Amino acid sequence: MLSEQELEKSPLFQNINYRDYQEILSCFQAVQRVFRSDELIYDFSTDAVGVVERGQASLIRIDEDGVSTVLEDLGTGGVFGKSLAFAGSTGDSLEVICRHPCTVVFIDYTHIFSLCGNACQRHSIVVQNMLKLVANKAQALSRRVDVLSRRSIREKLLCYFRQLSQQAENRTFTLPFSLSTLADYIATDRSAMMRELKRLREEGVVRSDGRQFTLRL
Repeated sequence: MLSEQELEKSPLFQNINYRDYQEILSCFQAVQRVFRSDELIYDFSTDAVGVVERGQASLIRIDEDGVSTVLEDLGTGGVFGKSLAFAGSTGDSLEVICRHPCTVVFIDYTHIFSLCGNACQRHSIVVQNMLKLVANKAQALSRRVDVLSRRSIREKLLCYFRQLSQQAENRTFTLPFSLSTLADYIATDRSAMMRELKRLREEGVVRSDGRQFTLRL
């Protein structure tokens, strides 16, 4: 369960006080679970919708050959579920994997858009918040398509770095995941990506220190 301080920062429970939050968990028949790094969070075999309350997770696609590709990075407020997934080829599977220790709240899809017996206002507020999260998810997927539509590794990297810079409103930003995961995210070979990153550094286009990058353009 979230603390009062964490509740204030929760996108799903925005504008909900702590007492109502505790009652809402019962109203929605919500289940909260804690996950360790690299643990499987969700395999898309149920109709539950999951919302990340703490930590970091990734939506992974695994193709017929067992090759994994990061489709989406899921931070606080990240939402996932069978009803929200895009269908891939029949041989592919989807998983949500914990990257950093996570707390996730699971709500059955039918409870989200069905009014409770009391038709309470707090229920409507949470539904509105959920719709905002889904809209944010659509925007995130649109940004991902923008990255993947670029022809070269260099163009993909610079497109993604510009997105992160715009979100941070600063030329300096922090990657939300490791460089290995970045290679998966832009759907390219890690060694080839590292060579391109080295060239970008040598040309002075970017500067980096661990996961912190500065875009010089």
